[in-house]
Amino acid sequence: MADPSSYRPKPGQIPDSPGVYKFRDEHRRVIYVGKAKSLRQRLANYFQPLTSLHPRTATMVTTAASVEWTVVSTEVEALQLEYSWIKEFDPRFNVKYRDDKSYPYLAVTMNEEFPRVQVMRGHKKKGVRYFGPYAHAWAIRETVDLMLRVFPVRTCSAGVFRNAASAGRPCLLGYIGKCSAPCVGRVTPEEHRELADDFCDFMAGRTGTYIRRLEKQMMIAAEDMEYEKAARLRDDIEALRRAMEKSAVVLADATDADLIALAEDELEAAVQIFHVRGGRVRGQRGWVTDKVEAVGTAGLVEHALQQLYGEESGDTVPKEVLVPALPEDAESVSAWLSGRRGSLVSLRVPQRGDKKDLMETVARNAQQALVLHKTKRASDLTTRSRALEEIAEALDLDSAPLRIECFDISHLQGEDVVASMVVFEDGLPRKSEYRRFQIKGFEGQDDVRSMHEVISRRFKRYLAEKDRTGEWEPVAEGEVPAETPEDDGRPRRFAYPPQLVVVDGGQPQVAAARRALDELGIDDVAVCGLAKRLEEVWLPGDDDPVVLPRSSEGLYLLQRVRDTAHDFAIRYQRSKRTKRIRTSPLDAVPGLGETRKQALIKHFGSVKRLKQATIEQICEVPGFGRKTAEAVAVALAQAAPAAPAVNTATGEIMEDDGGTTA
Repeated sequence: MADPSSYRPKPGQIPDSPGVYKFRDEHRRVIYVGKAKSLRQRLANYFQPLTSLHPRTATMVTTAASVEWTVVSTEVEALQLEYSWIKEFDPRFNVKYRDDKSYPYLAVTMNEEFPRVQVMRGHKKKGVRYFGPYAHAWAIRETVDLMLRVFPVRTCSAGVFRNAASAGRPCLLGYIGKCSAPCVGRVTPEEHRELADDFCDFMAGRTGTYIRRLEKQMMIAAEDMEYEKAARLRDDIEALRRAMEKSAVVLADATDADLIALAEDELEAAVQIFHVRGGRVRGQRGWVTDKVEAVGTAGLVEHALQQLYGEESGDTVPKEVLVPALPEDAESVSAWLSGRRGSLVSLRVPQRGDKKDLMETVARNAQQALVLHKTKRASDLTTRSRALEEIAEALDLDSAPLRIECFDISHLQGEDVVASMVVFEDGLPRKSEYRRFQIKGFEGQDDVRSMHEVISRRFKRYLAEKDRTGEWEPVAEGEVPAETPEDDGRPRRFAYPPQLVVVDGGQPQVAAARRALDELGIDDVAVCGLAKRLEEVWLPGDDDPVVLPRSSEGLYLLQRVRDTAHDFAIRYQRSKRTKRIRTSPLDAVPGLGETRKQALIKHFGSVKRLKQATIEQICEVPGFGRKTAEAVAVALAQAAPAAPAVNTATGEIMEDDGGTTA
């Protein structure tokens, strides 16, 4: 591990101008590339004390052995050079999006004498126009089949084209009118290229022009009593409309835009892109990446834009790019995109209307993609085994922790304090073993005391179950073990001990959990904590955390266990709060069901007016005798006064004289 001070540039060496910098390791390999408005200010941030750096940044600067930079004249040039270097050097500490599959495109080879329409995957080629990407190749073929009626462009391979030309006979598509048969000279190269241009214009979203042109030709043919021609044009119009219907209209103003959305957690990020042309979704794609550098949403957006448009030019860069957050230097990024398109590109965050609604749809797709990625990763047996082995090695355990229990505390400003326990066995959740706790030992907010109480209660139950069944007790040689109570087939709660207890928190929570186990005499259960902010693993009695490698499957599993416990605790806390808010003083009246409660409220109008009523007035309600009326009056008199309701829009206190329910 290198000391960053050993290669830190001397004061005054770094220029105060825009540029791009590279960190290299001891073998001269480029491990990180970045850009900056001011190289001096940006590079100074990397040479702070390691304790003040983000763990990922600290790992990078201690892996590096040197830093160098290149000065450029503008921030747009810095953006271009950064993209070029990332592509050239493939630095290990830069975020790199990876396609989750090779998406098919509809391609038109305009670089050939007779352009060909075909399905293409992989790297884009110069002189070829691309449309998409599409989710499936068959969707492209269906669209092309419909459009060849109107735009009979060549679709055959070079070999088929040469064979037809030498034989003097077109292929089947030429005979049925779905190819203009340039191979046998039915059309000139210029006429065929014009057909290909029209095909590209239609696919690019300029659909209304051709529909109106064909409708006009159809009307003229009908007036001239050329009914066969009119019928053929009618069928052509219907084919084009069916092709258009395969892409749903999402924006009524025929917008050309790309919408980019992100879903992320501490370790990974998923990006989804919808390509909208002519107001219709023409393609969709997505990536997942490891967050190997300390980067936020704005930085992820900038990396995604570089990945998307670094090799694009012309109309393939849309007029408008909608993102969830603007990059740090949005003006430079917008200028770079405009340069690649050759005209102005708008880069912005949608605030209202159809575009904001569509962005929410893209965001849901990104979230689903991230969940699917994590599910696939977690379900792999080899990956789970490696994760458990990495945890055992990092925490110095005797064996892999096949059963892991994680505890989390949840509350709302010190009220409704609860805890959760989730169980993972063999790296998979065991939902039947999940448990919930109410904090009973004290009032108020104290996560450390709460953790101590929960761990104590859980393992007291374990010890009690162990004593009840006599399990794990030593038996002398030749002695017959004592009979255990008959098993009724039900799962025994808290009966099985974990090999590892994980708590959501840092040193204080870990110390509380360890103290609880020590007080109970349990010394064969390991304890660790996972601090959410920096994803550090804390062990009892250690002053420094264990930092698992960024690519560690063990860290991923610990994070998943911790997040599951956190979500389970929050759901329980919210349910308790909702139940508490909905309670009524009438709940304390024995034998008073929901129907009679509603009858009281309906008769008096509100709980406040009911409190003011006399016993005789309550007796007037059908179904209420004097004894029940007295019980209602006593319950309302003993109830604590409720907090006044507040109108959140105006801040005014509302009188409780109507609309209150029991």
